[in-house]
Amino acid sequence: MNDQTLQYPIGKFSPQEAYSKLELEECIRRIETLPSRVDSMIKNFSGKQLETSYREGGWSARQVLHHISDSHMNAYIRFKWALTEDTPVIKAYNEKLWAETPETKMDPLLSVNLLKALHVKWVALMKSLTTEDLQKEYIHPETQKHIRLDRLVAMYAWHGDHHLAHLEIVAKKN
Repeated sequence: MNDQTLQYPIGKFSPQEAYSKLELEECIRRIETLPSRVDSMIKNFSGKQLETSYREGGWSARQVLHHISDSHMNAYIRFKWALTEDTPVIKAYNEKLWAETPETKMDPLLSVNLLKALHVKWVALMKSLTTEDLQKEYIHPETQKHIRLDRLVAMYAWHGDHHLAHLEIVAKKN
């Protein structure tokens, strides 16, 4: 595998102009099942595997696991902002630095358990949204792009699968 394939094993996220009800339901299903898929993937990971990177210069499996919950917490908060404010400018965060904070050295099951609880709440919210709700947007401060909630649903379905593929690479290495 080349570095690009290791970095993006399922390809880069490619947003659509619009999403059908069925496409969004499938994306929400993927988000809903992500915690159990992650749990199944890592249940037999050794300590060595948790410290193994999916590619040269990439995060360890431990960092990936902590990153998923950090990223999905931010996505949930962005959802809430877009639903409760008029096209808010969201707060960006430095995911590379977040992957280095002290708690990312701890047991990644802390983040997996957080992901499980977060996804129950987030999925309930997503399933309750109307078509009009899903057209609401926020503005990313670094790119100034307007991000619609339907696109955020699709992006985070991809995001979960993307990092699950990284964990699969680690699983196959050892």
